[in-house]
Amino acid sequence: MVDIASRVWNHKWKIDPIVRSLIDTDFYKLLMCQSVFRNSPDTHVTFSLINRTTSIRMAELIDEGELREQLDHIRSLSLSRGESTWMRGNTFYGKRQMFRPDFMDWFENLRLPPYHLERRHGQYELTFEGKWPEVMLWEIPALSVLMELRSRKVLEGMGRFELQVLYARAMTKLWEKVERLRDLPGLKIADFGTRRRHSYLWQDWCVQAMIEGLGDNFTGTSNCLIAMRREVEAIGTNAHELPMVYAALADTDDELRNAPYKVLADWHEEHEGNLRIILPDTFGTTAFLEGAPDWLAGWTGIRIDSGDPAVGAEKAIEWWKARGEDPRDKLVIFSDGLDVEKIKALQAQFAGRVKVSFGWGTLLTNDFRGLVPGDALSPFSLVCKAVAAEGRPTVKLSDNPNKAMGPGLEVERYKRVFGVGQQMPMQVEV
Repeated sequence: MVDIASRVWNHKWKIDPIVRSLIDTDFYKLLMCQSVFRNSPDTHVTFSLINRTTSIRMAELIDEGELREQLDHIRSLSLSRGESTWMRGNTFYGKRQMFRPDFMDWFENLRLPPYHLERRHGQYELTFEGKWPEVMLWEIPALSVLMELRSRKVLEGMGRFELQVLYARAMTKLWEKVERLRDLPGLKIADFGTRRRHSYLWQDWCVQAMIEGLGDNFTGTSNCLIAMRREVEAIGTNAHELPMVYAALADTDDELRNAPYKVLADWHEEHEGNLRIILPDTFGTTAFLEGAPDWLAGWTGIRIDSGDPAVGAEKAIEWWKARGEDPRDKLVIFSDGLDVEKIKALQAQFAGRVKVSFGWGTLLTNDFRGLVPGDALSPFSLVCKAVAAEGRPTVKLSDNPNKAMGPGLEVERYKRVFGVGQQMPMQVEV
């Protein structure tokens, strides 16, 4: 097992590039990339960094030269032979050759496209433009770099013993969480913490702790590189990016209203079983479920990623019942702002009513709250989103208006088209 504190002290991270591989990313990005490669390979998109926690002034905290060095390193990466073999030959969700030969041929020759970086008002403006299958793969590495550079900046002034104590405390904190979860009946939980992790080495340690502490209750990790190296399941399906871009490309209100279902129709052609998971909240869960075609009720489950998770699960249960489905045969995946108490409460509320699973993110892989002066390692909300497609702005409404994004007039248009009324703002938990 890596001694993380010694690695920090002895090398000041110089031998540790933040992103080590093109598969040091979330599994859903690769699945979506293959879908985009098949259905929209030439669509031009723009991704942009968005810091929701504006009190953390990234451009004043992180050295621009170090940031460029890490981003340039990512552009030098290509798929290794071992990584290609893992993707081509491994079984994912019970299916061999999940990734098609034509996609793999393309991916094996890929280098990520250029980036554009500027400073503005104490923040970094980081954007990526180009063909959708290429540009979309910048999202997770870009977030990982910025999150870890911030961690490194806080740690660089610490002494050797101070670092040892810090990581000992963080390890104890995580292990206590694992102990509180290990006896929870029927628990199924995965690591979803790549995008806002403290560091790669720390995420890898957290996964190993979950493997040992939770046994079969730990279902895997979203991080492909760690899944390969630790021989656990790679977990993930799809995200808001697909309906956001499909919607931006719609020419009429009717096409816009149908865009989320067009995404899932394309997905339906490619995947089955536990990959058929609905993410309904991009433009509001209520409107999505009310307008959903009957064939979607036959899908395996729903992921709840915004709003009140219990309310979202109750909506899903009622929707399945109304469509003649038995909710006890369906899967609800909770993935927003989770920590131990919320996990325990949701498990207790829905056990026996639906199959329940959890994607545990930031507060698994980046919970250093209260461990350094000024809470300087407290996690914060940083995202990298598709903001335009073929020159048209994207929109996300969410079930939490504090997560909404897009130009004001377009947001209002989307609310009208999707029939989104008054929403209850909720604090955005990382």
